[in-house]
Amino acid sequence: MTQVVLTSGTAQVAQMKEHYQSSLVANKNPYAAFTAKVAGVTITAYRSGKVMFQGPGAQAEAGRWQSAPSAAQSKKTAPKKKAVSKGKSNGIDTSKLPAGFSQWSVAGSDEVGNGSYFGPLVVAAVYADKENLAFLKQLGVKDSKMLTDTQIRQLAPAIMKLVPYQKLVVTPEKYNQVQPRYNAVHMKVVLHNQALDLLLKKIAPTKPEAILVDQFTSPANYKKYLQAEPHKVTEKLYFVTKGEQYHLAVAAASILCRASFLEELDKASAEVGMTLPSGAGSKSDQIAARILQKGGLPLLTKYAKLHFANTEKAKKIAGV
Repeated sequence: MTQVVLTSGTAQVAQMKEHYQSSLVANKNPYAAFTAKVAGVTITAYRSGKVMFQGPGAQAEAGRWQSAPSAAQSKKTAPKKKAVSKGKSNGIDTSKLPAGFSQWSVAGSDEVGNGSYFGPLVVAAVYADKENLAFLKQLGVKDSKMLTDTQIRQLAPAIMKLVPYQKLVVTPEKYNQVQPRYNAVHMKVVLHNQALDLLLKKIAPTKPEAILVDQFTSPANYKKYLQAEPHKVTEKLYFVTKGEQYHLAVAAASILCRASFLEELDKASAEVGMTLPSGAGSKSDQIAARILQKGGLPLLTKYAKLHFANTEKAKKIAGV
């Protein structure tokens, strides 16, 4: 089992706890600040500042909180060497960005919903021209983890009026149809690439100075899954974890994703007649059990990502 340990400050641990609020689980360890479970990954933060990620997706989940690759130490494999660019035709696969990158005209992409049992998987790409960066900043665009859901809902319409964007929403029903053929990483690669491709076509003949993907897998793995795609976006391509902190294009994309995710979750809640929580904690198990009792697996398929462990837990609770 993959295990990744980050060394974080108290401020970041508090930020993490707020982020995983809907996925918190009980932990009697007196030295633990909190424990959460998200899509098969167990996150345990200790009062010392150490945060442990355990499970198949530990590397990707921990990567969201890394400010630099050296901040985490994987106990499963030795750190991989950073990929080096071999020219524009092959893209630029590096977690180091050039000086002044935050002021470039950039197309950035991010996703939301991958770790939530209920609700869709949303990917968005935004083109932030250098001339619009000041306006985005004035709007209050920043790392979505530093914003409340209310602020995110208010910001999204203003962002969509100001800059070109492309959103892709994969409903749970569609997700369940595709998931047996695509694992979570493969699915996200396809969606990020498609969103960026459609965005570039929207802004043509304008070309961004760079494209920044909020990194969720290694550049080599991203390229591997990209091989079968008919329209590959690889030119001037950069990957970096916590990309929203490096360019407002990714921050804006993150906000659009979150706003769309919340809107879809609200619609689904109204439709099924019960409030669907985000995350993948025990509350999700209880709600899923109620849905199973109401309409069985066919009904749950419309609202939840069935391959999550929550499904089997809900079945036991519902007695089905």
